[in-house]
Amino acid sequence: MFTDKAKISVRAGKGGDGAVTFHREKYVAAGGPDGGDGGRGGSVIFQVDPHLNTLIDFKYKRKFTAGDGAPGQGKRCSGKMGEDVIVRVPRGTLVRDASDSRLIADLSGDGPVVIAKGGRGGWGNSHFATATRQIPRFSKPGLPGESLDLLLELKLLADVGLAGFPNVGKSTLLSVVSAAKPEIANYPFTTITPVLGVVKVAEGESFVMADIPGLIEGASEGVGLGHDFLRHIERCRLIIHVVDVSGSEGRNPREDFLTINRELENFNAELASRPQIVAANKCDIATPEQIADFGEFVKDRGYDFIAVSAASMTNVRELVQRAYEKLETLPPIRQYEAEELSPEEMDKKEANGFEITEEDGVYVVDAPWLLPILGNCNPNDYESLQYFQRVLKNSGIIDKLEELGVGDGDTVRIGDFEFDYVP
Repeated sequence: MFTDKAKISVRAGKGGDGAVTFHREKYVAAGGPDGGDGGRGGSVIFQVDPHLNTLIDFKYKRKFTAGDGAPGQGKRCSGKMGEDVIVRVPRGTLVRDASDSRLIADLSGDGPVVIAKGGRGGWGNSHFATATRQIPRFSKPGLPGESLDLLLELKLLADVGLAGFPNVGKSTLLSVVSAAKPEIANYPFTTITPVLGVVKVAEGESFVMADIPGLIEGASEGVGLGHDFLRHIERCRLIIHVVDVSGSEGRNPREDFLTINRELENFNAELASRPQIVAANKCDIATPEQIADFGEFVKDRGYDFIAVSAASMTNVRELVQRAYEKLETLPPIRQYEAEELSPEEMDKKEANGFEITEEDGVYVVDAPWLLPILGNCNPNDYESLQYFQRVLKNSGIIDKLEELGVGDGDTVRIGDFEFDYVP
């Protein structure tokens, strides 16, 4: 089954917590803090697999979770890093954030792409020892890893796309110029999934051709399976527009040509300017007048024209050679650029992002990253509370509270923890 869309969830691993330990050794008095750092959480990494050509696997496995980092240990030993998860996808897969459809990555190259980063490991208490704080009884907790809902969309990577109405001979053409074996039959919509084939021109010279399932009027609005088919032609550098010049299906070749071009333009305006070679197929059963009339019609509109017959191999090699020569002058297959977050969105995504609201005189701090730090603080330990206060100050929370007008004795709430503000 060919599947070109999927929705999945990924979660990177949480960083391990830093350790609170003290050196203990015979004949060594007051060995001091020696808590090690937590290990970094594993990341979720996407990698192109050249042996895949569909997203069908993601219909059965939708959740991918990387390993958490191990907590730090005594003797300044760091915790083990969490295990990464490698998600293998077919070449040409677009990865989008499901919340806003923002493009995160275009998996068209060979290199791995980190989609969700693992959380940093927390510092052990050995980091917090100073001349005046010799026995710190606190550490930093590990930060959570990124968690995302993703939309995967496959857009095939092909140099040439065959476009046209159903049953005009696209599959036959692909089968005679490449080793691809598309289904061929004398009824509409024989091809219901895109088929790729490698077309060899000469030794060391080839290009990839895609047989796009037949389009119909209204395809750009989703009629039939229009959107499912049209997305696969967006990356093609060159379009070979196959038209039944003989009118054997009872349609007018001129109307067919105009209708398909109109659907391409309606779906994506850029497709209207994409280079085209118009292949007037089934010329072996068409009259010379039909071929000449349609050829003049196409050339008047500035398109390259060639009369072919895939069934009898008439002018097929000439079509392949002309397509290859045209490709030599065109830019490479398009790769989409990842869409950057706005500064406001970046602030929310940052590990120390926060939001403060006032509810009935209580200042509520929404900062999920702060909760594990708060949970790791010992309220009975003065130095631990001092550390927590510095975190609030360095992250900008104190400044924001004062900007909002917090006063002496006002209540501040972080999670389930409340305290009175003291300037």
